[in-house]
Amino acid sequence: MIWLRDMTPGDKDKIRSWRNLSEVSKYMYTDHTISPEEHEAWFNRVNRDPSCKYWIIVSDDQDIGLAWIFGIDQRNLRCYWGFYLGTQNVRGKGAGSFVEYSVLRYVFDELKLNKLCGEVLAFNQAVVDMHRGFGFSQEGYFRQHVFKGGTMHDVVCIGMLREDWHARRPEIENRLRAKGLIS
Repeated sequence: MIWLRDMTPGDKDKIRSWRNLSEVSKYMYTDHTISPEEHEAWFNRVNRDPSCKYWIIVSDDQDIGLAWIFGIDQRNLRCYWGFYLGTQNVRGKGAGSFVEYSVLRYVFDELKLNKLCGEVLAFNQAVVDMHRGFGFSQEGYFRQHVFKGGTMHDVVCIGMLREDWHARRPEIENRLRAKGLIS
C-alpha cells in the first residue's frame, strides 16, 4: 500500500540523503552535493513557509520519497509541484502514479485551486509522458534553461486546470483501481 504522510523534523536527514543520490539529483535543477548546513536552512525555510507543503511517500511502511507543492497562490488559484522517489526498488510499481493522483486530489479538491503547474527537464521523457497520461498539457518549453553537468538543458512546462482534472478523474481512478493503487 502506498500513501503520503506529512513531512516531520525526523525526516530531515533522510531527505538530504535522497536528494544527494545521483539517481535523484540528475532530474533536479541542481546537482551539487547538498551540505548539512544548506539542507538545514532549506528545511527550516520550507517548514515556516505557508505557500508550500511537503509529504513523505510511504510504501509498505517504508519511506520511499518526497512530494511537494509550492508557490501556493490563493489570489491566482495556482501552485507548482514536484516529487521524487529516493528508493530504487519501487520505481515502475505505480508509486509515481499514486503520488500524482494524490497531489491532484489535494490541489483541486481540498485546496480548490484552479491550476497545477510543473517543470520537467526535457530529457526526463518518462515523467513528461506520465504527466500527459494524467491530463497535463505542455504549456511551454524553456530552451537551455538549466545548467547541469556542464551542459545547458531544456525544460518542459506543464499545467493542468481544475476542469481538466474533473473531466479526467473518473478515467484516472478506473486506471489506478485496475492496478490496485487505489480502492
